[in-house]
Amino acid sequence: MTALTLSTAAAPGLRADAIVIGVAKGAKGPVVAPGAEAVDKAYDGSLAGVLETLGASGAEGELTKLPAPAGFKAPLVVAVGLGAEPDTKDAAAGFDAEVLRKAAGTAARALAGVKKAALALPVDGPGALEAIGEGVLLGAYSFDSYKESNGKAKGARAKNGKVPLGEAVLLGGKPRDAAHKGALTRALAVGEELNRARDLVNTPPNDLTPASFAGIVQAAAKEHGLKVQVLDEKALTKGGYGGILGVGGGSAAAPRLVKIAYTHPKAERSLAFVGKGITYDSGGISLKPAGHNETMKCDMAGAAAVFAAVVAAARLGLEANVTGWLALAENMPSGSAVRPGDVLRMYSGKTVEVLNTDAEGRLVLADALWAASQEAPDAIVDVATLTGAMMVALGSRTLGVIANDDAFRTAVYEAAEETGEPAWPMPMPEHLAKGLESQVADMTNVGERWGGGLLAGLFLREFVGEGITWAHLDIAGPAFNEGAAFGYTPKGGTGTAVRTLVRLVELTAAGELG
Repeated sequence: MTALTLSTAAAPGLRADAIVIGVAKGAKGPVVAPGAEAVDKAYDGSLAGVLETLGASGAEGELTKLPAPAGFKAPLVVAVGLGAEPDTKDAAAGFDAEVLRKAAGTAARALAGVKKAALALPVDGPGALEAIGEGVLLGAYSFDSYKESNGKAKGARAKNGKVPLGEAVLLGGKPRDAAHKGALTRALAVGEELNRARDLVNTPPNDLTPASFAGIVQAAAKEHGLKVQVLDEKALTKGGYGGILGVGGGSAAAPRLVKIAYTHPKAERSLAFVGKGITYDSGGISLKPAGHNETMKCDMAGAAAVFAAVVAAARLGLEANVTGWLALAENMPSGSAVRPGDVLRMYSGKTVEVLNTDAEGRLVLADALWAASQEAPDAIVDVATLTGAMMVALGSRTLGVIANDDAFRTAVYEAAEETGEPAWPMPMPEHLAKGLESQVADMTNVGERWGGGLLAGLFLREFVGEGITWAHLDIAGPAFNEGAAFGYTPKGGTGTAVRTLVRLVELTAAGELG
């Protein structure tokens, strides 16, 4: 993991392998951003012109490398694009936190193999430092556990043959300032736990089974002083968790329901997070066609996000009680697999006619939602890579938010946007519920094709305890990036929803949620 430090040192005299500066897109060409004044001065104030000559415009995500000027202890200057220059007429205008986060991530990713870099990006307070630090940790991320390490790595994970950036010094950050240290602490907790979620999503399904996932949670709980409970197949059978057992029945790897809890002695409110944890989804008897199976190790991204968020809340000592429920199963076709036409009796007592075994996530979530409801939290938020229909509606980078309370839906949506996780509030049209009617059971697990993501929300709502505020995050699109890396987002597991969940805990602790 990349180390983060704060420094008030001037860029020219800092011993590092590279100095990172920001460059904005001005009306007449690139503009050197605040924080890089000393670097610009060393170029006799002509740095913007030099960058323009090299083809730089200041566009977001653009990266330009050039030799450092004489007298610098670092040999390289890296200019990263920040996008449009803030409105100079607005005295309070500055660079948005997400802009800084992306810029830092782009730079960190490009500096793989470098031991130490100093970031002289615009810093106008603790929020900017936190965004830059978080961006560095997320951008430097690399998952190469299954690749043969090169000789220089000496067993460390390597990124394209190079180890990730070793240390990032955030210039403009005061090491003795409480607010600045707090910003760094939050960046580390959220960044490291989000990367933990990415690791889990990227782990091959032959190594990440429900049982091994539960073991990882138990180890983390012990490290951070959290309470954990694991229900194995015997306990699930005794408890009547028909949804989880039905989905997991076709696999040699038995299912689990994991509860991980963080409590604070001064907490007055509680949150429950529920995560879909299908460690591999073949579709079951309703087998997925070729071309749709290859990335289905990511179908446990919701559970990974919930797990990471609870640990992050504990590391930050937030004054709220948070319980994570991880519904873990592997959806496989076999002689013991649930069949289309089977009826499952869920933990809540409702019966569900399974018409499509590839609509399995809602079945495991239903049991976990009802279990969470029994503890009567102030609110429940579930997270799941649930429907392809949500991807059709919102694309591959935006998560959908459904809720049984309009104000809560808005609060969750705003929390996601605030933390840099694109989201969109979605409705639950009541007329779609008719599609869940069954002739032989209380309901079916699928309905009509149109509005499938919304129908899934209507299904889940039936398993939320009466009077409990609830929201559902469908992260099917942004949970796994199949394209090229961008900003601080790598190829593969993204850790989507971790930041949103942590922010919800913070809002709850401050009494500003619900």
